[in-house]
Amino acid sequence: MRKIAVVLFNLGGPDRPDAVKPFLFNLFNDEAIIGAPGPLRWLLAKLISNRRAPVARAIYAQIGGRSPLLELTMAQKEALAAVLSDLGDEREEVRLFVSMRYWHPMSDEVAPAVAAYGPDEVVLLPLYPQFSRTTTGSSLGDWRRAASAAGLRAPTRAICCYPTSPGYIRAQAGLVGDAIKEAKGTAGPRILFSAHGLPKRIIAAGDPYQAHIEQTAAAVVDELGMADLDWVVCYQSRVGPLEWIGPGTDEEIVRAAADKVGVVVVPIAFVSEHSETLVELDIDYRRLADEHGVPVYIRVPAVGVDPVFIEALADLVRHVRRQGVPVCSHAGGRFCPAELMGCALGRAGTEQGAGGAEEERSWRG
Repeated sequence: MRKIAVVLFNLGGPDRPDAVKPFLFNLFNDEAIIGAPGPLRWLLAKLISNRRAPVARAIYAQIGGRSPLLELTMAQKEALAAVLSDLGDEREEVRLFVSMRYWHPMSDEVAPAVAAYGPDEVVLLPLYPQFSRTTTGSSLGDWRRAASAAGLRAPTRAICCYPTSPGYIRAQAGLVGDAIKEAKGTAGPRILFSAHGLPKRIIAAGDPYQAHIEQTAAAVVDELGMADLDWVVCYQSRVGPLEWIGPGTDEEIVRAAADKVGVVVVPIAFVSEHSETLVELDIDYRRLADEHGVPVYIRVPAVGVDPVFIEALADLVRHVRRQGVPVCSHAGGRFCPAELMGCALGRAGTEQGAGGAEEERSWRG
């Protein structure tokens, strides 16, 4: 019987208060996050995680002292497994795995489990619709290292991005449309497509993340088909002294207050609930909106296990298997403009290749 392993990737989060500091250390010790040489990066990660741990523990305390991300990702895995039950036949079986980047289960734990399963084929599916080297690039690069160490040699295919995948866009638009109906009768509303921010230097180096976020938001607006819809893309979670891409979500909330319009906040880069939605959007920014007199504040839920989204993920898996070679995006080839050379294909497989040398060459195509 032919065995197919599907590996879902996500960020991960601390599962208890005393896991916050090591989680932060893993995050800041990632070369994709801090590009300093190894020994210096290790020292910086120690310093930053020590300094930020008390603040982060206070944030997680507001949602029970832990991140819900693993349980929510496991729920997505189970929902996807049910939909993918038609992928194989009597000659094939499909098994799904979850691999987190910065907290357990991480690649070093999951890759040996996949190797023990003995797959004939591996499909890698990051739960990041928009590519960034700091998320998808980091996760798949780390998987390549762990898979090699585990002796996993099965042919491996991956989807690096799906910012305008039709099913994903339909799922997002359905949730946004429900929120707009809820806000009916109030001034506006203005749709704030809020995504996690990045330092400008990362985008300037060719990372396509910001372009992908803008493409997703525009596709959702097109799917909604509402004339004269008031919307803007904005970014949250700024930290540190570097200049970040904008405008900030907090700035847009203040602007909406000045314009006397309500807001519908859409976590456009997140497919699962976690601290940035449950605390930053639901508590901190809602408080900011109240303080400035925003008429109405509605936060759209993450797509989670929305059946339309889960079917979209299943379509991605089916698509990459039909292609027979690794593909760059849901579109089946290079998705990013040529100037965005920080994407998976532009980086020539340095972060994306999950199999052997022959597969790396195919990524360059």
